[in-house]
Amino acid sequence: MFRLLSGVWALLLGIVFIMLGNGMHFTLIGLRGGIEGFSATELAIVTSGYFLGFLSGARITPLMIQRVGHVRVFAALGSFMSAGLIAFPLVTDPIAWTVLRLLVGFCMSGVYVTAESWLNDSTTNETRGSVLAAYMIAQTLGIIGAQGLLTLGDAGTATLFIGASILVSISFGPILLSATPAPAAKVAKPMSLRRLFTGSPLGTVGIFLLGGVYATQSGMAAVFGTEIGMSSDAIALLVAMLFGGALLLQYPIGWLSDRMDRRKLIFGAAVLGGVSCGLGWMAGGNLWFLMAAAFFAGGVTTPLYALFLAYTNDFLTAEEMPAASGGLVFTFGLGAIVGPLLAGWAMGQFSPSAFWLVLGGTFAFIALYALYRMTQRAVAPAEETESYLGVLPTASPVAVEAAGAWAAEQAEQDRDAQEEG
Repeated sequence: MFRLLSGVWALLLGIVFIMLGNGMHFTLIGLRGGIEGFSATELAIVTSGYFLGFLSGARITPLMIQRVGHVRVFAALGSFMSAGLIAFPLVTDPIAWTVLRLLVGFCMSGVYVTAESWLNDSTTNETRGSVLAAYMIAQTLGIIGAQGLLTLGDAGTATLFIGASILVSISFGPILLSATPAPAAKVAKPMSLRRLFTGSPLGTVGIFLLGGVYATQSGMAAVFGTEIGMSSDAIALLVAMLFGGALLLQYPIGWLSDRMDRRKLIFGAAVLGGVSCGLGWMAGGNLWFLMAAAFFAGGVTTPLYALFLAYTNDFLTAEEMPAASGGLVFTFGLGAIVGPLLAGWAMGQFSPSAFWLVLGGTFAFIALYALYRMTQRAVAPAEETESYLGVLPTASPVAVEAAGAWAAEQAEQDRDAQEEG
């Protein structure tokens, strides 16, 4: 493992620093927005701005790389992102914050595309799965660690925003100094939504709904905590539990994914997520119940993303997978834009606890649709399905395509081995 990571450790270290800064800013928006008196609806629009920028960056960055190269794009986007983070406490206005979040989302998506292009180019077919898994772990640890850093300062000042900007700026050092020239980023043109839905209705509908769940969890959890009067430390712990659950539940769900009908597993994970949200809704101000709800609701979200990717690939040829990956990332992004808007509206109209009701209702819809799809299509034999790889919702189409290619190769090797045996 040491030899495997020796060539990519600088990239992984840089990603950890980026996620520390980006993870801090996600929670800070909810904390500082509450201090400034922003409504849940206003903060929902701010949150959606990030995912609109993220979706745009995933489409535009590969074209920028082809024109001026990885290094220039990476440095430029990093500079704009660092500047945007510092600007938040300087202009405390919902409209200005929405614009800044759109900028940060665009830059963050571009940084992912560039870094993942380097990472993918530095691996072989034999090592790609392990390196991508290490990359996903580095991302998750960075987000969790960011919540701990939030306890070191006051969200009412500019200190934490400056700290997030510094971390992002530092991250580019190890990446730029160690990265070797890489070929231009090549991202397949996304498959049309009609073709995607025809190939996998559950994968398409499920990943759209899951986009709303993920964006609501990551963007509105701090808003929920602020509105019910939780302390900054408790809010940071709540967000950390969302991603801590994902880190711990990814492996067992992935293990089951290769051994059973994935629709049943999608149904079970969605039910667990819905029940957890019900616990959060009933918890009131009980800290332990809220943490348990966050752990399991967040814990099934990331594995569900990888499940939908793997399930969709089960019904596609290897040639169709890259385009399908782009289509699924785009569909997820659309859901991520809509989800926080719905949650913010519900929280403004009813109560902060509507945060859990929106999440729980979305999980319930996923579960019911998975149940319905079980009656419409025969189960694919486990030996004919593609391998599962834990891809995070934050990954760009570059990593998703690379993971899909690796999964297809692994599944093909397993089938060949069974035939020979």
